[in-house]
Amino acid sequence: MDDVLDELQWRGLVAQSTDEAALRAALAEGPITYYCGFDPTAPSLHHGHLVQLLLLRHLQLAGHRAVALVGGATGMIGDPRQSGERVLNTKETVADWTDRLRSQVSRFLDLEGDNPARVVNNLDWISGLSAIDLLRDVGKHFRLGTMLAKDTVARRLRSEEGISFTEFSYQILQAVDYLELFRRHGVSLQTGGNDQWGNLLAGVELIRKTEGAAVHVLTTPLITKADGTKFGKTEGGAVWLDPDMMSPYAFYQYWVNADDADVIGWLKIFTFRSRAEIAELERAVEERPAAREAQKVLATDVTTLVHGAAATQAAVAASQALFGRGEIRDLDAETLGAAVAELPRVATQAGAAVTDLLVESGLVPSKAAARRAIAEGGAYVNNVKVTADDAVLAADDLLHGRFAVLRRGKRTLAVASAEPTS
Repeated sequence: MDDVLDELQWRGLVAQSTDEAALRAALAEGPITYYCGFDPTAPSLHHGHLVQLLLLRHLQLAGHRAVALVGGATGMIGDPRQSGERVLNTKETVADWTDRLRSQVSRFLDLEGDNPARVVNNLDWISGLSAIDLLRDVGKHFRLGTMLAKDTVARRLRSEEGISFTEFSYQILQAVDYLELFRRHGVSLQTGGNDQWGNLLAGVELIRKTEGAAVHVLTTPLITKADGTKFGKTEGGAVWLDPDMMSPYAFYQYWVNADDADVIGWLKIFTFRSRAEIAELERAVEERPAAREAQKVLATDVTTLVHGAAATQAAVAASQALFGRGEIRDLDAETLGAAVAELPRVATQAGAAVTDLLVESGLVPSKAAARRAIAEGGAYVNNVKVTADDAVLAADDLLHGRFAVLRRGKRTLAVASAEPTS
């Protein structure tokens, strides 16, 4: 237990903490009980939450006692954003999303064995807290000046929209969570993203004032890309952990396309690979960058962690098949659909001329170029080389009655898509 903080720091999972020496001593003397909260403000967790889940798991593997909180109560309000008031979701929606997040969180922690994690819902205690109790027993410990000085609150106050009392009160409810978990389960460490620093400290202060006890917080840094662009940004928004919101294939592709400058840092944060393994992969990046060994390990490990080994194998098979290194006809309909989802697309039907499809999909600029590509052996339908410039799409070229994958050369892809037959 005495080296877990060093391990977390080496992995880039520590931004700030309260009294590092005292926290290090507590972890060494442990086990301690710690928690992180996840609010159901969407139907799925995303890549940012994954950082917290991995931190929770590292601490659990080191022998400490994990509590994962799903905010059935705080999710009805939402943590203040940097800009713009949140839309309040219905109680029914929040309850549904709470159940979804509880299921997701549970997959990352060991809920059995000698050191089982707990998954709790703050609606269990906040729903019974009256307005009078909140104001008398909790509110009196908060100073308005301190609350107003918090970064997000101050920024919102300077904006045209301002901030509602609803969102302003969020920090009080998060502090109540820490106090309640301290009383119920002896929780003495809260973790979260570095943008939560002010909210986390509110809980530390509330426990100090009400219980006379010293507790800790630890934050993870904002993960960024080496080129300065936002980590986790995709056409669909966040890198969601729910396969219904981001397919395992698209999830795998996000990680396998990591830049050389990012991949080693991401291996430290998002996998459980050892220092020796990561050092070897770092050498591979330097000596054999074209092989992209580190990216493949990263994508395989993270996709397996989130979606399981079978989904990862399907994603790898689809990735290989698209570029002629596997049998594209072996892919199931769901995996193939996900694999071609972001390719240039042209509507088609059986009997369509392949030269027309190559042009209409944008793979070549003209019919003359299409005929030239075919003559040179550089045009493919479902990885089968097209040999005649008058070739047409056969009915069985439409895989699962829907898709035909077009390829020009080694890596330029498009998809011809037909409406599925009933």
